[in-house]
Amino acid sequence: MTDTAQDTAIRLDITVDVSRERAFTVFTEQFDHIKPHEQNLLEAEIEETVFERRVGGSVYDRGVDGSVCRWGEVLAFDPPRRLVIGWRINPQWQIETDPSRMSEVEVAFTEQGPDRTRVDLVHRHLERHGDDWESIRGAVGSEQGWPTYLRRYVELIAAR
Repeated sequence: MTDTAQDTAIRLDITVDVSRERAFTVFTEQFDHIKPHEQNLLEAEIEETVFERRVGGSVYDRGVDGSVCRWGEVLAFDPPRRLVIGWRINPQWQIETDPSRMSEVEVAFTEQGPDRTRVDLVHRHLERHGDDWESIRGAVGSEQGWPTYLRRYVELIAAR
């Protein structure tokens, strides 16, 4: 996995030994197993993380008590090539309601062979979060951020 932080973006890439279609499907249909449940804004324990597989859909956590936290919005969904999520969490780790202050997470799937896919994750436009946007960059770029998600994704693919 490579990792570079450039100004207002975090860039990561990995390669998985499955077809592009399978790589995309596992990422979007199994997102509940990729996102650590302890990373949430709910007061309740997370029952599941849902990724609605369509433009305009949400990415949200549902608590065991039925509470819901919609922390992402699906801005692009182009199977099996790419997806873009609007990141609706501000530097105070609260839900951002102003769409102009959301950053974006793009995940692109590039075929490297019949059973090999490069996955590029870019969390960009972090500056849109305003003051203290660097704290988000630090958090999502840290080992507990996107690198953990990608590591769990690789483990999930290897186990299937």
